[in-house]
Amino acid sequence: MTARIVFMGSPEFALPVLRRLLESEQEVVAVYTQPDRPAGRGRALQAPPAKELALAHGVPVHQPAGVSVPDSVQELAGLNPDLIVMAAYGQILKQPVLDIPRRGVVNVHASLLPRHRGAAPVAAAILAGDEEAGVTIMRTELALDAGPILAQRRVSISPQYTTGVLTEKLAEEGADLLMEVLPAWLDGRLAPTPQDASRATYAPTLRKEDGRVDWGLPAEEIWRRVRAFTPWPGAFTYLDGQPLRLLDTWPLAAGDEGQQAGLPVRQAGTVVPCPPGAALPDEAGLPVRQAGFAVVTGRGLLAIIRLQLAGRRALPATDFLRGQRGLMGKRLG
Repeated sequence: MTARIVFMGSPEFALPVLRRLLESEQEVVAVYTQPDRPAGRGRALQAPPAKELALAHGVPVHQPAGVSVPDSVQELAGLNPDLIVMAAYGQILKQPVLDIPRRGVVNVHASLLPRHRGAAPVAAAILAGDEEAGVTIMRTELALDAGPILAQRRVSISPQYTTGVLTEKLAEEGADLLMEVLPAWLDGRLAPTPQDASRATYAPTLRKEDGRVDWGLPAEEIWRRVRAFTPWPGAFTYLDGQPLRLLDTWPLAAGDEGQQAGLPVRQAGTVVPCPPGAALPDEAGLPVRQAGFAVVTGRGLLAIIRLQLAGRRALPATDFLRGQRGLMGKRLG
């Protein structure tokens, strides 16, 4: 059946879902997205990606600061939607909104619920060392990401995946999965499965300060943080008072601290040479990568592969090292 659908979404993650809906037999009657926000060095207003896609297809766009306030609820009800589809909208819907569409509100969430409910599920999966991530199509209820599940799809987490890369993959998988289950949901042939709340974990919103590296942590945990915080907020430390962003790293085995690098035992954060033969296997099947140097952590060494000083271009660590005389033995912090 053809349904009148209101789409609610804002960032890049929302685009595959919206694009598939626009290409389908369904009627997208409106797109709700966050208000334009200042961005970049000039702080010029920037439209959410979902707005740009909607306007390119001639779909009306609504950007209320609060979609659940009475005026917005009345406007939404006037669209007479059969269904609301959400994908990273950025606002919590209250009951008056949830009650409007005949078939309710369904959400494309980037985790295998009930694991990693909340605002940053992809980063949370990488931080936790999960072997799998996934997407869930769920019916939205008042409680945060607690509604019953229509369908799920699993995706293996490669050791090379950052949050940015994994988010792109999950967005495409979520769009495919939504289109598979949508006909049965609209026809009332699909019964959702309640979540097991006892298994729920939470993924809070990331903050800029979360990206600062604590060198007292084990190398493997710092490595996961570098991946989880790419592209935002970025994993960073300081070298001679200047911000230094870590873009690609690899954990070396515990026990490889200072002695294995040919130096006395050093404090966490100390820059040391990589142990002999520290060419790092690339488990994504790409060419073997060379580490430029390593940093002592609370357990093991963290090999540094690619990094960026503030205001400079990103460099392989081997190139960075050639331009940083006296780097060995310095402490990052």
